[in-house]
Amino acid sequence: MACGPEFDYLNSVKYLFLRELSEPRDNSLRLIVEEAVDNRSAPPSTRSDIPGLAEILKESWPIESVEGCKTFELSWARYAAYLVTEELLGSGGSYDDEVYTGRLLRVYTKSHFLDYLSRDTGGHTEPIQHYKLICLNHLIDIGSYAPPDIRLMGSASSPSTPRIQ
Repeated sequence: MACGPEFDYLNSVKYLFLRELSEPRDNSLRLIVEEAVDNRSAPPSTRSDIPGLAEILKESWPIESVEGCKTFELSWARYAAYLVTEELLGSGGSYDDEVYTGRLLRVYTKSHFLDYLSRDTGGHTEPIQHYKLICLNHLIDIGSYAPPDIRLMGSASSPSTPRIQ
């Protein structure tokens, strides 16, 4: 199960954007995610041709990565499966029967993804753990044998921030 300061630090940010997904080697996975915030220094989003929408948007601000936002690298040395879903499509359905901890990086003890993996895959030598990264632009489900290595890569104001200990 993922725990510790890295897990807590990642879950403490308000929003995330997926910026990069790669497989550095066969069956390894690397994700780069960037913190995003309500950018109150930007002008409110009030431009709209739809009647009434300008009034609703008058107190809204864009959610975006700005100077000082943190960038995280998550890497799995080995995975069983992963699924990337566009955020809007992955936000529907009923998930009341799933059990997890975490907010933006979730660790599931019961999930539809774990059910799928146990039903439709085989040959596992270790129990599979389910991690889900909740980003504004994608939802990423990862079935792996161990927690990810989480590293703070820095922020726009301090690009050489050291690894979280």
